[in-house]
Parts: sequence; structure tokens; C-alpha cells
Amino acid sequence: MARTESAGVVRVTGRGTDRDAVRLLHRARETRLTGGRGSVVPRAEIDASWDRVVRSGIDPEQSPESELLETDEIEHRRRSTALGELMPLLQAGLASIADETQQIMVITDADGRVLWRQGNSAVLRRAHDICLQEGAAWAEAATGTNAIGTALAARAPVQVHSAEHFIRALHGWTCAAAPIRDPRDGRLIGVVDLSGPAATAHPATLALVDSVTRLAEGEIRSRHLVEVERLRAVAAPILCRLGGRALAVDTHGRLAAVTGMPPVDRLPLPKSLRPGRVWLPSLGMCRVEPLPGGWLVQADDGGAEGPGRRVVLDLSRPRSLAVHLTGPLGDCAQRLSPRHAELLYALAVHRHGRTASELALDVFGDATRTVTVRAEVSRLRRRLAEVLAHRPYRFADGVEVEVVRPEHPADLLPHSTAPVVVEARRMDRGRPGATGPGTPAPPVGTPPGSGGGGAAVHGGPAA
Repeated sequence: MARTESAGVVRVTGRGTDRDAVRLLHRARETRLTGGRGSVVPRAEIDASWDRVVRSGIDPEQSPESELLETDEIEHRRRSTALGELMPLLQAGLASIADETQQIMVITDADGRVLWRQGNSAVLRRAHDICLQEGAAWAEAATGTNAIGTALAARAPVQVHSAEHFIRALHGWTCAAAPIRDPRDGRLIGVVDLSGPAATAHPATLALVDSVTRLAEGEIRSRHLVEVERLRAVAAPILCRLGGRALAVDTHGRLAAVTGMPPVDRLPLPKSLRPGRVWLPSLGMCRVEPLPGGWLVQADDGGAEGPGRRVVLDLSRPRSLAVHLTGPLGDCAQRLSPRHAELLYALAVHRHGRTASELALDVFGDATRTVTVRAEVSRLRRRLAEVLAHRPYRFADGVEVEVVRPEHPADLLPHSTAPVVVEARRMDRGRPGATGPGTPAPPVGTPPGSGGGGAAVHGGPAA
């Protein structure tokens, strides 16, 4: 299909099976490759894409093959994006249609890397010939004009058919793609695409893909509203006890609750936000503390400095292991599993921090068990985010740590075989007077008789 515009320029849509349109597209493409611009040009979005691709130096005769991501990297990217939670909706909206229309559904991340694909089995096999498979790169800079890459570059839905593809090897294909954004912050998180042999092209395909993408964004928005309500339920009682300006926001800066100041839709947050004092352009100096699913932000209006953060790891009663936290939000206590008690004890011994392999050696005596360590520490950090830091794993700077041990060394996590605990029992047994009730010990991790900082340790329960 073609239409004539001003100055005698003919725009060719390239969609459908119109042989004349395909012939005109080939002619326009060959003219562009020679560096010229003739009277026949493709659609505006394809024309702009060809310009970008020519400038990037893509060879129109090259293979669409790219170096695939490793399986571990693909899984990491899947876990790191909200797209995984949307797969049931996308499958219901597109996968079955793709199978029946002899096409495939392709989901990529914001870099144009394929994370998932589903659809007609014969087309899936054929897609291997053009490297349309998990881990492949489909950004314009890698594969020229194509629906995935061009939708990413233009930030808009686009359909690319046959000779509209810049690379000749893709002329036998048609594809329609739409970008998907995270409505919480407007960030582009990926692309949803339907691809298949050129003969399967249909004018309604792009509208279908775009509609399903909008539904997916609506699902993210609905889930976010539920998360904000949960955060508001937690934050409201806390804000009632605070004076001055304060607000609770989610991890994207969206407001959940506010006191002492006019509400804002969104508070811009730094990419790497940690508990403590931080400068925020819209509020000035603030104190930031973590909340489940977000942050409590208190503007520093010149009031008195709040209480510091303190951790008491209570190991005095083997059947009732606990950690007590004191900070700007008040006091709280949490029960601990024996494994989490071992990990926190190891971090108290080594205040400078431990890598995953070092913690694995401390707890399991096996430096290779890093996967288990990372999973357990991740669970701990969800509960104790305000006091635990990582890279390396450690108690955060400025946190006072105290360990309360049982009266008798043998009762220190008595069922534990963790090397760090076994060594502590051995050292305590060899220290004169260690078994007496309430006898103080030197700081954890400090050899007997030496000074030095670290976590304070006491024998016997805290008063």
C-alpha cells in the first residue's frame, strides 16, 4: 500500500501482501543503502529507524545472530523484572492466539534481550534460524530495524513487515511490538512482541499487542495500590507518634502517608538509599528508616537528634533466641531461628564484614555453600534492613551491637555445629570464671586479654 504526500514523496506502508508495495519498499531500501533519498520512502517510523540503523553501521547483509546470554544471566534478568509476574496475563492474552495464527509471543527486557517466548511450535523452530530465542539481542543496534528494537528506540508500538526490516535475512518475517512501562515510575521495562512468517501478517495484530500491554501495565498498577495500602497501614500509627514533617513512601517514592506537610504524589529518591541521614533536594537533610515495602522519611527541622540504632542479639536462652532493635522508630523484638542466630552471631564476631563464602565457612564449614548463605541472609535483611548492610555482609555503620550469651559456655547455641560457634564455646571454656553468672567477656572476636572495639558481650540474660 502506498500514498502520495507533498513534494511528490510516496510513502509505502509495506503491510499486507501487496506485491507492488513490497517492490516499492525494496526500491526505497536500496536507494537508502546507496546514501540517497528517492521519491519513494517507507512509513515515517520505519524511515526514522533506517536512519538510525544506517548511522550505527549495521550491515544489511549480516546475520541476525547474536551472542546469547548465559542461562544464569537470563534467570537473573527474569527475577529482576516485574515482567515475570505478568506472564500469566500475557500468556492468556497472546500465547494461545499466537499458536493459532502461527506466530510466537516474545517478551524482552529493556535492553532488547529475549527472556521468554511461546507460541506455535513450528514457528519456534523456524525462529532459531534468525536467532529469535532466549538470550538473543534484538535492539536496533544489534539487529537493525525490527519491531522489538524499534519499539524500544521509539518508545511506541510499531509493526515491521517484510522488507521494512533492515537486515535482508528478516524479510520473510512480520512482527508487531509494544513497549511496556512500569506505571509506578514510568520506567520502560520491556517489550511484548508477536512475530511470525510474513504471510501471517494481519492489520489488527499491532492493536492486539498494544491492548494486552496496556492490560499488563494496569495489573502492575493494581498490585501497586495494594502494596501502598499495606504500607499505609504500617506507617499511619508511626506517623501519629512523630512530630514535624514526615512521610512514608514506597521504594519508588510514591506517597503512602504524610504528616506535618502537604502531600506529594512522588518523592524523588536516590538510586542507592540507605538508612540514616541523607540529603533530599525537595526536603533538605532527612533521617531515613526502612519500613516493610518502603521508607519512613523525617525532615530534619533542627530538632534534637533521635536515638541511635542498637541491636541486642540475645542468645542467653537457647529455646528463645531473639534480636532486640532500638532506633528512631522505637523498640521491637523478633524471634530468631537457630540458623539466623548463627549468621547474626558470625556478623557480630566480624564487625568489618564477611563475604558469602566466608559466612559459609563460619556457619557450615564449607566455603562453597554460598547459595544457601545468600538466601538466608536475604531473608534476614527483609526483617532487619535498617541494621544489616551488604557487600560485604555486615552490621551497618553506626549500629551498636551487643551479644548476650548464656551463663554457661556449653549453652551457647548448644545444638549448633557452626565453626564460629564451636570456637566461641571452646574459648569461653578456657577463660577463667567464664561460667559464673553475669561475668562479662571481652568484645566478640577479640582474643582474651586484648582490647579493641567490636560488639559488646555479656554472660547471662540482660536485665
